[in-house]
Amino acid sequence: MLGLLGKKIGMTQVFDKDGRVVPVTVIEAGPCHLLQIKTKERDGYNAIQLCFGEKKPKNTARALMSKFNKLNITSKASIKEFRVDSIDGLNVGQVLTVDLFNAGDYVDTTGISIGKGFQGGVKRWHWKSGDKTHGSTSHRRPGSIGSSSSPSRVFKGHHLPGRMGGKKVTVQNLEVVRVDKDKNLLIIKGAVPGHDNSILSIKKALKKKFKVIKEVKKPEAKKKVEKTVKKEAKPKVK
Repeated sequence: MLGLLGKKIGMTQVFDKDGRVVPVTVIEAGPCHLLQIKTKERDGYNAIQLCFGEKKPKNTARALMSKFNKLNITSKASIKEFRVDSIDGLNVGQVLTVDLFNAGDYVDTTGISIGKGFQGGVKRWHWKSGDKTHGSTSHRRPGSIGSSSSPSRVFKGHHLPGRMGGKKVTVQNLEVVRVDKDKNLLIIKGAVPGHDNSILSIKKALKKKFKVIKEVKKPEAKKKVEKTVKKEAKPKVK
């Protein structure tokens, strides 16, 4: 599936056609040069390699620099591979831009989450803290992490304090609000992983999100039944 590499600019807010505030993330998506094409016959699968961002030639490996020189482009900072179903119509050196996306599309964004450093269990795993009263000596400590006699060990994968963040994260089904083709900007509803100026990969959503609109049938108005009440003549009291 075709995608793009981009740089996270930051978050802001826009107004939709109904005047409601929508939190969005602005991403500089592309232009990305197609660096290499992999085929199923030669490599076992179909894929393309895209490059994005600028980098000094002195900090680039010679093997990569030779690829850039063949395409007559400057050295790039980031290279990402995207698997595709078909490579028809794709050529090495081709430039992919933000034209791949339109307003209303849904995309998946992948990046490295913001690192939080070494954190305790309350912040990292949302543990419930201890009593914050006089005499309590256990406010945010781990406490007991296993039984003594059986199983006499700590289970693998137990939630404990440790390094938080700094991992590859994918956020799925984000709606594209606007596309600025002149400035190569992609405005996406919601938040994406990573800090400002971090590199992201954007591709069309694998799990498309459809809005299910339920039709609410109004109950039919009950027909008024006119009741005729016969009044019996009451005998006059003398």
